[in-house]
Amino acid sequence: MSRGFADQVAIVTGGASGIGRSLASALVRAGARVVVADTDGERAEAVARELGERARSEIVNVTDSVALRRAIEGTAAREGRLDLLFNNAGIAVFADARDTSLDDWNRQIDVNLRGVVHGIVAAYPLMLRQGSGHIVNTASAAGLIPSPATIAYAATKHAVVGLSLTLRAEARPHGVRVSVVCPGVIETPMVQTAKLVGPTRERVLAALPLRLHSPDRLAAAVLRGVARNRAIIPFTPELRFLWALHRLSPRLSLAIMGRWYRTTPFYRGRGD
Repeated sequence: MSRGFADQVAIVTGGASGIGRSLASALVRAGARVVVADTDGERAEAVARELGERARSEIVNVTDSVALRRAIEGTAAREGRLDLLFNNAGIAVFADARDTSLDDWNRQIDVNLRGVVHGIVAAYPLMLRQGSGHIVNTASAAGLIPSPATIAYAATKHAVVGLSLTLRAEARPHGVRVSVVCPGVIETPMVQTAKLVGPTRERVLAALPLRLHSPDRLAAAVLRGVARNRAIIPFTPELRFLWALHRLSPRLSLAIMGRWYRTTPFYRGRGD
């Protein structure tokens, strides 16, 4: 795997923590040169320092298309090319659909969907001119299977899966690759910082039916999938099972997820 990433130039959005930080670290260990891009400039700089001379930081808010384009084009100009763009930045709000405000919808659309679009609009034409490159978009298990209590998040992640597969089909004849990463439940700061509407964080975590997985293990799986040019990179055995079940029998999958939802602290009876 390391041979495939040696001296590759990569940008990782949301790179200062969680999955992004693990991806940046794995890329540097594999020999890539990495831009750690994040809204938190101090933390991004600290991560870049920790990773050494092959990493540098950049303050980027993916909702700002001009700033993200500047970072992408500036990196390509400085390095001579851009080999990898990881559109990884994301946020989540966990709430019953009736408790999800329009502001919650808009914030998640802006970061999780428009942030990916902004990255693609900036990087894809550049990669077409190069005749090479790989765009890797982070979606979620919620982009593959029904995920109650995450309606806006799930909508954005389904959209990321759809746009990734469509772009992959278009990009293939031009030598540009596209993959979409769909993690299950990962132990990241989002677990502790995501907005919850209704129950306490302790009750939600106690109700999780799946164990949390390491972001470092996810990053290793992502790089293996990217090296093999996988279209969809699912992670965790539980997700692979649930995704297979959903494809085999959507009706059964929906029934199971609906039954599970009624056991969560987000559920309220009819009329409540």
